[in-house]
Amino acid sequence: MPATALKEKVSALEQMMMELAYESMKTDIALRDLSSEMKDFKDEMKDFKNEMKDFKDEMKDFKDEMKGFKNEMNKQWGDLANKMGTIVEDIVAPGLKGIGRRYFGLEEFDHFAIRVRIRNKDRSMIREFDVIAETNEYFFIVETKSTPRSDYITEFINLLPELPLWFPVLKEKKLIPIFASLHLPGELITYLTKNNIIAMANRDDGMDIYNTEVLEKLGL
Repeated sequence: MPATALKEKVSALEQMMMELAYESMKTDIALRDLSSEMKDFKDEMKDFKNEMKDFKDEMKDFKDEMKGFKNEMNKQWGDLANKMGTIVEDIVAPGLKGIGRRYFGLEEFDHFAIRVRIRNKDRSMIREFDVIAETNEYFFIVETKSTPRSDYITEFINLLPELPLWFPVLKEKKLIPIFASLHLPGELITYLTKNNIIAMANRDDGMDIYNTEVLEKLGL
């Protein structure tokens, strides 16, 4: 091969090598730029996740504060009603209406009365009942104590078999016995549950049933 042709081939090869080296260098630069951009993106996503976590923590704190506020307001409201002796009118009676809607599908009662004074069938005794409510099917009776004790529950249990003497209509309707207070300790709820009596007490959003299993025991 003539020296000139060989020189031209070597020169062309060197040119190709330079171009390959240049392209490789551009690729390396592009990869470094992409890697840097990906790192920036990951850092931004990390910052975003941290901001979202902070936001969630703030929302949780806010919800906890609102729950604490509601609990405190309910407590103050309950304490005030307790002191004024209006726990039945202000808390228990409205609470029973809410429970009627929530658990029995009742928009309203056919008859609803508080602090009802009734003379028994032979007119030998007069007794006051805190809340009485009726529908065509149910007869609700609520015993309310601001300071609940087991002996109050025992008295209520003993009263239940005698109720037809005070309310003859019970022969035609299903009795729904309820013991209510602002707060019911666990052992009293257990005692009520064993005797198929609904335990009603204050919760975050008002009065509620604390032993819903009794509804099933009562065939509801």
